[in-house]
Amino acid sequence: MLTKTLLTIAVLLLTLSVAVAADDAKPADTAKAPELKAQTICPVMGGKIDSTIYTDIQGQRVYLCCAGCIKPMQKDPDKYFQKAAAESVLFENIQEVCPVSGEKLEEKSVFADFEGRRVYFCCEDCADMFEKDPQKYLTLLDKPAGDEAVKKEQGHEGHNH
Repeated sequence: MLTKTLLTIAVLLLTLSVAVAADDAKPADTAKAPELKAQTICPVMGGKIDSTIYTDIQGQRVYLCCAGCIKPMQKDPDKYFQKAAAESVLFENIQEVCPVSGEKLEEKSVFADFEGRRVYFCCEDCADMFEKDPQKYLTLLDKPAGDEAVKKEQGHEGHNH
């Protein structure tokens, strides 16, 4: 009886070790992030961009093919940002302040890529807050930096910097 129990345990351990080894054999990162590329095509019409025609929106400079594409881009930016993200396009970032704290960005080392936008933050805590409600903070990037309503919305209590 004891031998049968030990044999059963040995078989279970062997089965478990084979299963663990099989999991370890899988590549660590099966969903590798695509390499991002700079914008060369108008997100609205799909034509070649004209570097003299652009709109600044949500901390990004979006180049367009013609002036007629400005209004559609401004009217529904998420549609075009999502399309660009699906094509691994990253727009030029023009941010000067953290969207969460409103503080001037001294260095651009903390960031998150969100639907075609690279958004920079003053610290990891702000990046974490952004992840909870990205749309709230993206819209704040379009308001003037000195806007008192923005400062109140952003708040930055609990930060010591």
